[in-house]
Amino acid sequence: MSEPDYIKFNKQSWNDSVPVHLASEFYGVNDFIKGKTSLNDIELNLLGNIEGKSLLHLQCHFGMDSISLARLGAKVTGVDFSEPAIEAAQNLSEKAGTKTEFICSDIYSLPEHLDNKFDIVFTSYGTIGWLPDIEKWAYIVSKYLNPGGCFVMVEFHPVVWMFDNDFKEVAYRYFLEEAIVEETEGTYANPDAAINKKTFSWNHSLGEVINNLINAGLEIESFEEYDYSPYNCFRHSKEVAPARFQIEKFGNKIPMLYSIKARKKSYRKKSSTRGV
Repeated sequence: MSEPDYIKFNKQSWNDSVPVHLASEFYGVNDFIKGKTSLNDIELNLLGNIEGKSLLHLQCHFGMDSISLARLGAKVTGVDFSEPAIEAAQNLSEKAGTKTEFICSDIYSLPEHLDNKFDIVFTSYGTIGWLPDIEKWAYIVSKYLNPGGCFVMVEFHPVVWMFDNDFKEVAYRYFLEEAIVEETEGTYANPDAAINKKTFSWNHSLGEVINNLINAGLEIESFEEYDYSPYNCFRHSKEVAPARFQIEKFGNKIPMLYSIKARKKSYRKKSSTRGV
């Protein structure tokens, strides 16, 4: 499967999902326009005070988190490869009264559209699984950070993606191998939506993610794992506390999220073949 083909299928899936997601209770767009944040405590605590800082939000979908970050005082640029998503994001930004900027681009092509450096690069919840090359992704993260700049990510744990959609069995390897090709109906925001889609995704181990960030010149400041999801986006989920969902049959026995906070070095160490 060549790169343009997997992007074509995945982009079509996300294009078709935009109107469904905009109308869904899952996203609650009406309450959001009135001022409700779309951000969770995990990322808010990692980000801290972002007032006056420049922030690049990778894979922003239709911009709710980007706009929420702008409401906190950051100068935000959101990026997504779906044209309908970016159009919706721009409309939401106008309705919300923010000056959030949006760029339509896939992550690997972003250097063709953006030259700026940022104080913060941010990505969250179901993003890197759509990317086959994490080494290239980590380079993009590093490229857009100012020296000393901060990278924050919150992502679904790769253990979750080992299971089939009904969590009946382990269907996929923990470690990166071939693409996971699925043909499904509906979306996580509305399982009954009249959408038929074919998608390509990849499972990336924690070691793959962390080591590629380190190799791209970032220093890991914190790494955490969580036994819940703040979203009811998986089948057979049960809310065990407000905005904390677990797979009912597993309870707190498996990790569902992880977070990383890292900082770009002010310098790059020269590589050496000598032992430590």
